[in-house]
Amino acid sequence: MRPNRPVTATLCAAALALTAAACGPGDGEAGGDAKPTVAAGLPSGGAADGPVKIPQELKDKLKQHGFDMEKWKGGAWKNWNKQDWLREAGDYVNPIIDGLWDPDRMRDAEQPQRPSVDPDAGKDQGVTDPTPAPVTAKAAASPYHSSVPTSGKVFFDGPEGSMVCSATVVKDPAHPGKSNMVWTAGHCVHAGKAGGWYRNIAFVPSYNNAGKPAAELKGAPREQVAPYGVWWSDWAQTSDQWIATGGPTGGAGAPYDFAVLHVTPEKGGSGKSLEETVGTALPVEFNAPAVPKITGMTATGYPAAAPFDGQKAFQCTDKPGRLALHQEDPVMYRIGCTMTGGSSGGGWIATGADGKPALVSNTSIGPAKAGWLAGPKLGPEAKGIYDAVSTKFKR
Repeated sequence: MRPNRPVTATLCAAALALTAAACGPGDGEAGGDAKPTVAAGLPSGGAADGPVKIPQELKDKLKQHGFDMEKWKGGAWKNWNKQDWLREAGDYVNPIIDGLWDPDRMRDAEQPQRPSVDPDAGKDQGVTDPTPAPVTAKAAASPYHSSVPTSGKVFFDGPEGSMVCSATVVKDPAHPGKSNMVWTAGHCVHAGKAGGWYRNIAFVPSYNNAGKPAAELKGAPREQVAPYGVWWSDWAQTSDQWIATGGPTGGAGAPYDFAVLHVTPEKGGSGKSLEETVGTALPVEFNAPAVPKITGMTATGYPAAAPFDGQKAFQCTDKPGRLALHQEDPVMYRIGCTMTGGSSGGGWIATGADGKPALVSNTSIGPAKAGWLAGPKLGPEAKGIYDAVSTKFKR
């Protein structure tokens, strides 16, 4: 789905300039503050020299793009509470805030509530294969840039605080060899039926590239945690179905739980694209072989719920089965895997129609107690979103 009325970083900068506020985190926000203190991507904190009158023209523009001017008090945005967020996160608003995602804030981000499903769900609906035996997740070889160069973490702010998912660098048909596109789960960018778009969405490829334990990351320099930079999402799209029906329990919307991000480097970078920076990108296969013809799939992610801590990349490889949650919905892929929340959005890789590795799904749901994962089988809806993001940035 095309998010409506995006607000550009230019508009953000104009508003901030008029209030003499820096485009960065407000007082008390650095260091992993668990509660969001930004409204629509704008930093909290008052103007340096007191209140500044905002021209009516700018007020009108901000209001047009979803900002509630009633929240403006003395040059500062009031903190959003959960009700504010759910009511006003209908537009995709994600201007760059330089330095917001520092190493400690990234380390302390928690996994979102991954949509869960009863382990027995779907057994009498559509085509569902027997529940797979658990496959123990294995640590990806470090450095990750050599073993899983397209993988990384997505960070974002929601009504519950700072959260994290996994994601994959994918090819862009409009920019061969120079993609800035990232694949993840819908529930990592949008709350689904009960909410709206998340804020401050950023992607970090090869997060913690050396695979160091959490204790060694406390106070670590940003270059160690994000060796290939922080890439902000200047656009995101997910499915109409996820937005309309997605939820945290019961698997609602899960067959359409996918999203595509377009990203840009936080500080302008070297002029290279994300694909050029990490050295590769995966093609996306929208006509993957039927389950009986797939010998194995490998899911990669950064699981954050116990017994994992979200700081290291893990993988599971298994022959997939089928999971049907509802008769009318597409069948999902399912594999045995002990990865937990935080691995959501991570790519599933299999051999594509051309015999080469391709992304064929992403982690979406699993039971309350880890043992298996399920991901959407990518079809026309997913291809439509992928093509739309590519076309939007075609020059």
